[in-house]
Amino acid sequence: MMNIKKSGLLLLSVLILSVNSLRADEGMWMLPLIQKLNSKEMSEIGFKLSAKDIYDINKSSLKDAILQFGGGCTAEIISKDGLVLTNHHCGYGAIQKLSAVDHDYLQTGFWAMNRDEELPAKGLTVTFLDRFEDVTKEVTEAMAAATDSKAKEEVLKTISDQLSANAVGESKYLKGRVASYFGGNQYYLIITKTYNDIRFVGAPPSSIGKFGADTDNWMWPRHTGDFSMFRIYAGKDNNPAEFSMDNVPYQPKKFLTISLKGIKQNDPAMILGYPGRTNRFMTSYEVKETSEITNAVSILVRGIRQNILMTDMVADPKVRLMYASKYAGSSNGWKKWIGMNETFEKLKVYERRAAEEKAFTEWVAADPSRVEKYGNALGNVKSAIEDRAKLQFTLRYYMEALGSIELTSAATRFSPKPDDENKEGRGGRPNYSANPSDFYKDYNFATDKKVAKAMIALFKEKVPATDHPDFYKTIDSDYQGNIDAYVEAMFGKSVFASEEKLKKALAGDKKTMETDPAYVAGKDISDAMVKYLKDIEQYRTLYAQGQKQYIAGTLEMNEGKAMYPDANSTMRMTYGKVLNYSPKDGVIYDFVTTLDGVMQKEDSENWEFVVPAKLKELYNAKDFGPYALKDGRMPVAFLTNNDITGGNSGSPVLNRKGELIGTAFDGNWESMSGDIIFEPSLQRCINVDIRYTLFIMDKFGGAGYLLNEMKILR
Repeated sequence: MMNIKKSGLLLLSVLILSVNSLRADEGMWMLPLIQKLNSKEMSEIGFKLSAKDIYDINKSSLKDAILQFGGGCTAEIISKDGLVLTNHHCGYGAIQKLSAVDHDYLQTGFWAMNRDEELPAKGLTVTFLDRFEDVTKEVTEAMAAATDSKAKEEVLKTISDQLSANAVGESKYLKGRVASYFGGNQYYLIITKTYNDIRFVGAPPSSIGKFGADTDNWMWPRHTGDFSMFRIYAGKDNNPAEFSMDNVPYQPKKFLTISLKGIKQNDPAMILGYPGRTNRFMTSYEVKETSEITNAVSILVRGIRQNILMTDMVADPKVRLMYASKYAGSSNGWKKWIGMNETFEKLKVYERRAAEEKAFTEWVAADPSRVEKYGNALGNVKSAIEDRAKLQFTLRYYMEALGSIELTSAATRFSPKPDDENKEGRGGRPNYSANPSDFYKDYNFATDKKVAKAMIALFKEKVPATDHPDFYKTIDSDYQGNIDAYVEAMFGKSVFASEEKLKKALAGDKKTMETDPAYVAGKDISDAMVKYLKDIEQYRTLYAQGQKQYIAGTLEMNEGKAMYPDANSTMRMTYGKVLNYSPKDGVIYDFVTTLDGVMQKEDSENWEFVVPAKLKELYNAKDFGPYALKDGRMPVAFLTNNDITGGNSGSPVLNRKGELIGTAFDGNWESMSGDIIFEPSLQRCINVDIRYTLFIMDKFGGAGYLLNEMKILR
């Protein structure tokens, strides 16, 4: 076993050593270590910011203007009155909830013309980072005696609660949690503050905010005005408060200054945000599992389901509104995984990882002390991955196929639970008590029935009969194997088919709901998923041990190089440049796109490329105000080589002085394996130019009054 104190000192020494080998493009850097790891190179490439300008726990700094939006995106404050800017696709769910067929804000767009018109986005929260605290010593000492993954989780929760309580003290607004870095070799306590009175201020119609839709998703050149605006409201003391008309706009410690001065090739560019998850230490065994199981299953299943959804969405505006957010969330991952598998092959990611592992094995073998510490690392990872393969394959089909049937999921969510069940509910399922109205508002019976038929049939085709849930026996015995007949009967008899039926059933004998066909099927699916999760759990301890040792060994092997941990939904900084790229021989993509490209892509017969009449009027009149380029064109998007992933959507792109020049919203197709391996010549971040954002808000949306509360440098 690796000595805890020695490993901690080793990791610290690796982190603070010279930065001569750093590349400004690659890296999701931790804010408390900027001074030690990044300041010198940032200065060399042209940044005028100090480490404390970016992260300071005693004075306001850039980190105070950056927030985690809704748990899965990033946003930034751009005014003294708590005005928030993020992506259109980040606000998509909230906008959809506020919409109806007669006021579809996704379709028409929306702008509040004064504070009274701002719409409460119920359920939406934003979270600010207060500070990081290195608690590696405390956590590793507490976890030293834990022998398996379950015990480690329990100890981690206990020590996390203790450290959080000590750090937060009497504050009722601050919260703490311990996050793991470098595969459990380092830990930080993250202190945050969350606000939950968030109001929708405005967004362009989807014909701008989602221009290009699935076709252009993850692609360059891009012409999408992917932005939306919200406002944070607080109590009179400027602290978080439940929604109230008495609340007032939040007064931030820091808000971003906006620059209209433009950008050019090789200009410094920095991003602060909340990247969700990367796996840059992924082994070749995991690359194979990801490609052949995780991605392959999800691509197949989602492609079938999305075709069903889109057919119904195109046919009925009501269904389109119901499923807009669900479809967007599904298709985003689906297309990313297609691109990831393509780039795995093109960039030979498996072979490159295998070569790295060969070098690691040779390095370990050269020193007996290394053999003792790291000799079993890769073997443990390999055994865990290969031994769990069949379970992973089956569980993925359960999650993606059977888990996507909304009726059976609703039945397990909204069925009454016996008083003696624990707080997690029967079979480990959450014990929901929320009003089901929100679910049925966005549920279409006919669409879900089509999905159910397709998914149950696909599952039967792809998964061995020995791994089928019990309701397949009912299909065989009572319906002679006819899946369509079974689904028709289940949907026809279930009280969960509509809110009205459910309310009526809840008012009667609730016990009869336990024999409801949708509940029976949902319970079969849920119980089976719990079983497979438990079966996979037995391999988690072995995998975690191997991963931790492999990462620790990799850090030691690369002593003298500054290293960054994988993304884990905590705030990070990435810095680099505005930069074009060449996707293939003889082709160079410029770093900027303009409104000319929107007009060139226009297709009135294809909903993805419809251009609003008013935007065409502004274009034809060249009425771009102060937002145009020097040559008179209207900028839309631009590229940087910043290192981002999911969760960075909505992140601010800042210039050398820390001024806002755009918002990150996508990566490019040629770098879809970027979560696993960074390819400097190809990996690019796609950003909305802030000038296009303000142009659409002002000239197109008529909400130019909002400019008055911003600080804009022209």
